[in-house]
Amino acid sequence: MALKVTDENYSELLNGDKPVVLDFWAEWCGPCRIIASIIDELAAEYEGCVVVGKVDVDDNNDIVSKYGIRNIPTILFFKEGELVDKQVGAAGKEVFVEKINKLF
Repeated sequence: MALKVTDENYSELLNGDKPVVLDFWAEWCGPCRIIASIIDELAAEYEGCVVVGKVDVDDNNDIVSKYGIRNIPTILFFKEGELVDKQVGAAGKEVFVEKINKLF
């Protein structure tokens, strides 16, 4: 299960020693619901290697503004605290796996 990421805890996650994948989503977003199970699968498969989190855009204005999130779902990929890749819109699991594997 993906971690709940908020304005209060995201900087701590990004400053950790693992790559981070953040899914920006909302309850009312159809494409977000489509990829929700993929994000949870990735969280389970990469547990201990990659931090996978979900950011509710309706409740976390600071992080949404910081990364200029305009469309959801948007998935950001971080390595050593730096944004290195992103995926805007729903995609198949293989797209996410490829992007995650580039973080190592």
